[in-house]
Amino acid sequence: MEFQVVIPVLISFAISVVLGPVIIPFLRRLKMGQTERTEGVQSHLKKAGTPTMGGVIFLIATAITALFYVGDYPKIIPVLFLTLGFGIIGFLDDYLKVVLKRSDGLLPWQKFLLQVVLTAIFVFYIVKYTDISLTMRIPFWSGHFLNLGWLAVPVLFFAVIGTVNGVNFTDGLDGLASSVTLIVAVFFTVVSIGMKSGIEPITGAVVGGLMGFLLFNVYPAKVFMGDTGSLALGGFVAGTAYVMQMPLFILIVGLIYLIEVLSVIIQVTYFKATHGKRIFKMAPIHHHFELCGWSETRVVAVFSVITAVMCMVALLAL
Repeated sequence: MEFQVVIPVLISFAISVVLGPVIIPFLRRLKMGQTERTEGVQSHLKKAGTPTMGGVIFLIATAITALFYVGDYPKIIPVLFLTLGFGIIGFLDDYLKVVLKRSDGLLPWQKFLLQVVLTAIFVFYIVKYTDISLTMRIPFWSGHFLNLGWLAVPVLFFAVIGTVNGVNFTDGLDGLASSVTLIVAVFFTVVSIGMKSGIEPITGAVVGGLMGFLLFNVYPAKVFMGDTGSLALGGFVAGTAYVMQMPLFILIVGLIYLIEVLSVIIQVTYFKATHGKRIFKMAPIHHHFELCGWSETRVVAVFSVITAVMCMVALLAL
């Protein structure tokens, strides 16, 4: 276990800690500062100028660590592909926004098209070159699997792209997406060890990389992960869940991601239907709590505790 779990965690953590002081000043020099919306939470205005795209720190740490293990653990490949692939889409988006000053970054249809293409390659690889089945473990019904037949493929597209965007919406406070996803990555590592699913080195690498990144990302953050990091983490969560036949468990361990997405959908739908009325003070929902008087650190702590509890529930559900 030391070889496939503990060592990847330590290697990735060390790389992340070393990269932080190198990459953060570099991002600052590139003027990759975060711009804050003036109509948003007023306390966030002081964050303007904090370097973004810091996701490259844990992305590089994860990729380097995982590559040591790919030969012995081939199931790492689809997870690493989805993590890096979505990270690159996020990087393009960030680069256009921050460096080339294109306020929109990638246009919504461009971003969506890239996500669809990436997911298509992922599902093609899984079906064609691995023995991973698209049947899904059913929570709270041990040993039973849901077989959707041909419907499994469109469901996979929906699950992967939905998860990626859920993590993206969660990334709005210092250390929020990284803390929540760190706990989810620990859950997947524990389950992977128990099921001998052969992807522990990459789940461990993400745990280590995020622990290192959090040293720079906790409040007050020295760097933000940007879409580079949040899309990559979404790819990691979705890829890991599918390789372990656990996409239904994303609804449990990723409850915070789900609530963040739903809060945006509800807010936008209600706003349009009522011509300008709002249900939440601001969406995604973490901003609603801030405007209710919660501190950033409190929101992050509460959301992290909820995720930890849901991971315990998911362990029971196995």
